[in-house]
Amino acid sequence: MTNPPFVRPGTGWPDDPAGPDTPVAHRPEDVAALAADAPTLTELTARQSVCRACPRLVAWRERVAVERRRAYADEPYWGRPIAGWGDERPRVLIVGLAPAAHGGNRTGRIFTGDRSGDWLFASLHRTGLAAIPTSTHAGDGQRLIGTRMVATVRCAPPDNKPTPAERAACRPWLAREVAEVAGGVRSIVALGGYAWQSLWPVLGQAGFGLPRPRPVFGHGAEVELAAPGGHPVRLLGSYHPSQQNTFTGRVTAEMLDAIFTRAAAPTPA
Repeated sequence: MTNPPFVRPGTGWPDDPAGPDTPVAHRPEDVAALAADAPTLTELTARQSVCRACPRLVAWRERVAVERRRAYADEPYWGRPIAGWGDERPRVLIVGLAPAAHGGNRTGRIFTGDRSGDWLFASLHRTGLAAIPTSTHAGDGQRLIGTRMVATVRCAPPDNKPTPAERAACRPWLAREVAEVAGGVRSIVALGGYAWQSLWPVLGQAGFGLPRPRPVFGHGAEVELAAPGGHPVRLLGSYHPSQQNTFTGRVTAEMLDAIFTRAAAPTPA
């Protein structure tokens, strides 16, 4: 049998959450059902990591895994959706857009192996939220401290632009994950305007009390939310540490550090 253009679940990739028997979503309706009835957060992430509900995204991520970038031509590519990763009872939740074609889609871990991740993990380490300052590949010893990372879309999209239908199809994965960790979260950081916008319906679905009208996104924007259990949660906006933003100085190391220092600060009881 010809090897597939992705890592088979349960074949030894570090931190692969899925196994050969993990149920696979083939349609948006499957995503909603499998997200809703996942018995644990671990099983939820396993199901996320084998999803095939969006044909365009499946074709793209697997094409990239075959064609590869020249710098990584000799490396195997993950080629599957990127599951949520980090502490299972986080105080800080970081939400991004989607994995990079030659970053997370290659390494199997969000913000890992690309320029954005270089900036992000260095800042997380400086602010006490990551064990080491780099994140290069799954199994590299990196560990998030009291923190979890998720993406609003779990597959690398062409041109970093998922369609509205793809965003909607993927939303139940994020909604269930946010609901699972809501009891302990005290800060949520939205990396970029897209993540900020995508979070609002998910937070409402998870039972958070939301202000109206929706606050405007900006770097350093801060909004107090009420978690389902009643405790306050601060939502923070941050410009995305994309290569374009960091090269132009729109995002600096000091700016990122300020966001994550604030995210790590205690909230009122």
